[in-house]
Amino acid sequence: MNHTPHQIDLIEHLRANALYTEGPYKLSSGIESSWYLDGRQTTFDGVGGRIVGNCILEAINEEATTVGGMTMGADPIAVATALVAGYPLRAFSVRKEAKEHGTGGRLVGPVGAGDRAVVVEDTVTTGGSMASAIEALQAEGVEVIQAIVLVDRSDGAAGRLLGAMGIPLVSILTPDDLGVTP
Repeated sequence: MNHTPHQIDLIEHLRANALYTEGPYKLSSGIESSWYLDGRQTTFDGVGGRIVGNCILEAINEEATTVGGMTMGADPIAVATALVAGYPLRAFSVRKEAKEHGTGGRLVGPVGAGDRAVVVEDTVTTGGSMASAIEALQAEGVEVIQAIVLVDRSDGAAGRLLGAMGIPLVSILTPDDLGVTP
């Protein structure tokens, strides 16, 4: 695969700061793996965040008005993307559970009915977290037009799951790009 300069920078940053290969590691999906990617080591880093934002912008549907996903993994990705966009693009978060205080609900930030959202995540193994975020957004009248993941370790499962929901998934990188096996 030919990589863009931003993707090459992302590969280098992830390898240097976020990739752990001395497993086994238990993933949030419950699956055990010989490697682990702590994407936050890149997405919460100033340089890494800029790289991530630019990678998302290269893949984002131009009709998007807002970008975000399940807190906490999607938060720095969404903010970085909105900051580097150079045009009006808003970031949001989806809470795992609705809050009972304040304005309540699961959606946080400037997002609501009528928006065209792109759901993002750092790493996907099954697609369940992204599917949950999509369902929460759709329940509030937000049109989800695309999903983007930095590293897709699902071997196609996440794409099939989101595809069945009518949402195309764009994967920036795969484990092969990082030099590890799924």
